[in-house]
Amino acid sequence: MDDEELRSLTHRLAEEAGESAAYRALLATEDDEELARVLVEHERPLWAREIAAFRLGSAGDRRAFEPLVLLLNHRDPERCVSAAHALTRLADPRTPRAAATLATNPLRTAYALHPVRLLATLRAPESGPALVTTLSRLLGPDEPHWRVALACVEGLGALGDAAARPVLEAALPRPRLADAAREALSRLGEG
Repeated sequence: MDDEELRSLTHRLAEEAGESAAYRALLATEDDEELARVLVEHERPLWAREIAAFRLGSAGDRRAFEPLVLLLNHRDPERCVSAAHALTRLADPRTPRAAATLATNPLRTAYALHPVRLLATLRAPESGPALVTTLSRLLGPDEPHWRVALACVEGLGALGDAAARPVLEAALPRPRLADAAREALSRLGEG
């Protein structure tokens, strides 16, 4: 277990799992079939499913895709971070579309931060349009989800897509977004 994100996950879940024998077994097994069974067996605790999905996804096993997408949209930000990491390593072609769906869902905006960051990391064709859509919706004067908006601005700057220019210019008057919007605009290609 030399992966820093896996070490972080195991440390975070140790208390939740009570450092049980089942917890230790999931960390020690090299049997992907055993990990895959954890994903579908009834009454498995969330921590067990998370370990199994993370390990399988990090190893490139696509059976982890759906559980990781569910974890990417979890209310616990640490679970989202681990899921995003594993999804990046999984490299499943469905990931950008799933992340875009989560990021653009207006009913789940409070949980969109990690899907937004994942989209910027993936640099997929869906990334720019999804970030533009999400940011456009978050430019209201009393928007409570400004951190998600900021992640959109930063992601659009990283992508460097000139099509984002109008929404980034619209973000300039927002005090919490202005500096990042200026930086993002400076990184855009010529449009």
